[in-house]
Amino acid sequence: MTVATEVWPPSVQRRMTLEEYLDYDDGADVCYELVDGVLVEMGAESPINNVIASFLFSVFLGLGIPYYRLIIGHQVGVAEASSRQPDFIVHTEDSLAATLADRILLPRQPNPMLVVEVVSNSNSDKKSRERDYVDKRSEYAARGIAEYWIIDPVKEVVLILSLQDDRYADRVLMGDDKVVSPTFLGLNLTAMQVLSAGR
Repeated sequence: MTVATEVWPPSVQRRMTLEEYLDYDDGADVCYELVDGVLVEMGAESPINNVIASFLFSVFLGLGIPYYRLIIGHQVGVAEASSRQPDFIVHTEDSLAATLADRILLPRQPNPMLVVEVVSNSNSDKKSRERDYVDKRSEYAARGIAEYWIIDPVKEVVLILSLQDDRYADRVLMGDDKVVSPTFLGLNLTAMQVLSAGR
């Protein structure tokens, strides 16, 4: 998860649609998420975030999932005027096709199998932590994504959240706890391996 700051003050009533968001270009070399129609600037990630995402890429590739369904950097529409960019996604064939066709996985389109957020600065940036633990948790559940992982290197925990009815049940993993995924049964992985990116 990258640290985000709002571009437009909350008092400004201007809101964007997902379509406007997709076409938005302010000329700056800045990435944004869209939250309730408001652009939110994505700040610098902790260096470990990309290392963990790359490690997960290799782990899921080892499970036999085709490389083209393992994605770092795709946008997932979670509501009509909100879009998130998880650190790592395992797509289905259908969710990948929809993303490639529309540049974003729109709310009405098929869900990916898994989204993963790596929490940045969970001790020093409470907003960042709340986004991953609270906001995105409710957004991904409302969208119907079956499995969501929260990886928090600062707190040294991995949460495996699985959708039951319309909300997530979670399992908190630390140290040598085995990562048990309801979707990916062949994983041979501990929480510490994930947190250290296999190093």
